[in-house]
Amino acid sequence: MRLILICLTALLLLIQYPLWLGKGGWLRVWDLSRQLDTALEKERELKARNAKLASEVQDLKEGTGAVEERARYELGYVRDNEIFVQVLDPGAKKAPAGASGRSN
Repeated sequence: MRLILICLTALLLLIQYPLWLGKGGWLRVWDLSRQLDTALEKERELKARNAKLASEVQDLKEGTGAVEERARYELGYVRDNEIFVQVLDPGAKKAPAGASGRSN
């Protein structure tokens, strides 16, 4: 009787192995599910980035607002009859005297 019980227990364990550790087992499914969640999150981020870039391209093709904004920001563009005002950070360090770049 004891031998039958040991054999049945061993068979039960052998049947459980593929369920937990086999090719389509629970651990493999859990790992693939985690990988899928990571891939879907990355896809969402990339879709948002692509939408932003597509919007910017569309604006550059059709409108002048984006071109003007870039010219102002990157090139310091100022229109006629506009006054340029630059606000400096009061906590910024001042350049030392004589550091204007001219040599005496």
